[in-house]
Amino acid sequence: MKSAGRALRKILKATTVLALVASCTEPSLPENPFAPGVDLDNPNVDQVTVGNRLMTAGEYELALEAFTRAALEQGMTPQILTSLGTANLGLRRIGQAEPLLRRAVEDDPEWPVAWNNLGVFLVETGQYSEAAQVFRRAYALDNGESDAIRDNLRLALAKMENPVNNTPQEQEFELERRGDGEYVLRKNQ
Repeated sequence: MKSAGRALRKILKATTVLALVASCTEPSLPENPFAPGVDLDNPNVDQVTVGNRLMTAGEYELALEAFTRAALEQGMTPQILTSLGTANLGLRRIGQAEPLLRRAVEDDPEWPVAWNNLGVFLVETGQYSEAAQVFRRAYALDNGESDAIRDNLRLALAKMENPVNNTPQEQEFELERRGDGEYVLRKNQ
């Protein structure tokens, strides 16, 4: 028992000595304490991809910033307009989302994703009749291949047929990304 106590004291003394020696040495600092610079040889990261990933994560504000950077690089393409509008919709900025989504379908009336996302906006704002028309157009342009558009069309039609169940509590939806910037509405649990 006494030998175990002596061994423990020796270990504690050795640990204390090592701690004192370690505290006396200078920590090694990097040569340049500043953040790394921009690598001009590295290709740019696609900000639309970054924005879509942030949208999937529910980080709508950061996604909006990424889409804004993409707009500076690529211009206000229908894809950028749709992305900006959808990010604003995720942030519940209805007044900012609508003109962006409507401009996207005006600029490229043959792109079903833009029509789908406009329809999502219309369902969110309770405009079920127009949403159903928009989803029908998106579904026709997509040749009926998108499950997301079909699901959104079904939701809009159900909301039109049963307006009694359209209480504000039941209208809380969440955007869920499906594919290339296309979103489907999912009911919050």
